[in-house]
Amino acid sequence: MKNEKTKNINIELDEKTAQGQYSNLVVVNHSPTEFVLDFVNIMPGSPKAKVCSRLILTPQHAKKFLKAISENISRYEKNFGEIKGFEFENIPINFGPKGEA
Repeated sequence: MKNEKTKNINIELDEKTAQGQYSNLVVVNHSPTEFVLDFVNIMPGSPKAKVCSRLILTPQHAKKFLKAISENISRYEKNFGEIKGFEFENIPINFGPKGEA
């Protein structure tokens, strides 16, 4: 049995960050070394939307994030019932002008 000390991490949350940022779309891209999650708030009927937040994760942290989200959805559904009405939408996305040489 390992004799390890438990380390506590003190996480600070300022008022602006505590308000959160609403997102109803996430665009996920990846490379061999990172996953990039761009969170967007897109309004119905609007042809334009801005990225409101971007997370950049290592592949290992992306996998831990997926596990944490999955476990929390399971707990949520256990308490509140199945999340229904989910359909995959194919939303054409354009990140602005494309570079040309």
